[in-house]
Amino acid sequence: MSNPGDLNDTRLQSCAQLVSVFADAVKPRAHWRIGTEHEKFGFVLPDDADSGRTPFAPPPYAPRGIGDLLGAFDAQGDGERWSGIVDQGHLIGLKGIGPRKGGSISLEPAGQFELSGAPLASLHDTRAEMAQHFDDLRSPAAALGLGFAPLGFQPLSTQAAMPIMPKSRYAIMRAYMPKVGTRGLDMMTRTCTVQVNLDYGSEADMRRKMRVSLALQPLATALFANSPFYEGAPNGLMSNRAQVWTDTDNQRSGMPRFFFDEDFGFERYIDWLIDVPMYFVMRDGRMIDVAGRSFRDWLAGRPQPGLEGLTPTIGDFEDHMTTVFTDVRLKQFLEMRGADAGSPEMMLAQSALWVGLLYDDAALTAAEALVRESAPEDYIALRAAVPAQGMGAAWQGGTLRALAGRVLAIARDGLRARAVRSDTGADESAYLDPLDAIAAGGPTQAEHWLSRFSTAWDGDVRPIFTEAAV
Repeated sequence: MSNPGDLNDTRLQSCAQLVSVFADAVKPRAHWRIGTEHEKFGFVLPDDADSGRTPFAPPPYAPRGIGDLLGAFDAQGDGERWSGIVDQGHLIGLKGIGPRKGGSISLEPAGQFELSGAPLASLHDTRAEMAQHFDDLRSPAAALGLGFAPLGFQPLSTQAAMPIMPKSRYAIMRAYMPKVGTRGLDMMTRTCTVQVNLDYGSEADMRRKMRVSLALQPLATALFANSPFYEGAPNGLMSNRAQVWTDTDNQRSGMPRFFFDEDFGFERYIDWLIDVPMYFVMRDGRMIDVAGRSFRDWLAGRPQPGLEGLTPTIGDFEDHMTTVFTDVRLKQFLEMRGADAGSPEMMLAQSALWVGLLYDDAALTAAEALVRESAPEDYIALRAAVPAQGMGAAWQGGTLRALAGRVLAIARDGLRARAVRSDTGADESAYLDPLDAIAAGGPTQAEHWLSRFSTAWDGDVRPIFTEAAV
């Protein structure tokens, strides 16, 4: 989830005014970029000298925890790489400056550590950014006796054992989530994801990319499944993170059917979005709890408890956009949100998959044709099947492995057509190699860990932290 941003205080007077939020974000192809966000769980290293801490336990904000780690990052490069973001006196995020400009570091509700990468021109740049981030992380984390592992769901700790970060937004969500679903607190405290943010060149281009990417998110969930454990034991699922999202808050998540419609566009999205219940508004640096209130009624001037005397702004709407969690989220770009966090190679492959499918015209046209072979309802039903069945989920007389092979072939062609080469002359298509292995019958990350659990680990899940550590 994002850090608090600068509020656009332009007064909002009508729904029509909101179209510009999206229309103004349209970019020509030459300016399309790739922004990769990835999260990971912190854990106490087993050889940490502080005997008062439990090995593999999630670290608190303080002492010797996530707050100290943010402070260490803030000091890197003599303060010329990061600028601190403070919430009610607590350091809760970092904004990149200088060589880290365009990126940011934010905290998920239980201290999951997230890099929101800068908008980059190529996947080669994404690989370098990811490697740099992990290099930046290792030394200060080790000094605090901490390691970090990107996994889809916390494999060991109970919900009650997860720490809570001092971020105002999360206090509001913790109070509201149990009212609208059974798994909201698990989503907040025990999940990690990887996503890629991609641009669109017009409203029509956004529509095409939305249809393709939303339909294929369940396939991505299966390919990147990496959460087969719950509180120390196998949970019978490939992606418990994806299962959690099936009952978190269905008014603001999932695969809304109308996203597939031929007339889906900015206005229809806005009309839906302003009926999603609000969480908060920001005024004078303070977050006001208005959970459950109606943005539509506020915009229309109808009385709303907690909003008395406040006039809605463009910034309020932009904040509200961040409180919907559909599998593909429309903002000033498109966010692909269906994958578990995983190894660096797999997280890079996630970005490569969507860049290959969506950033080349021929690939996007081929992907559209493939997606149209099945009805939107088929993809929505597939979403319900893949948390448990993963790549073995049934699809059109076979399993997802056959679909994966076809999709990956299109994505590889798209990356080759981009012809963006590294210093060694390689194009971006090699980043798909881990996914080709899975499509050909190899194990997903979840299947790999289950095999380790039943063999080398002898039924003890704790080694996953050190083996998955970055």
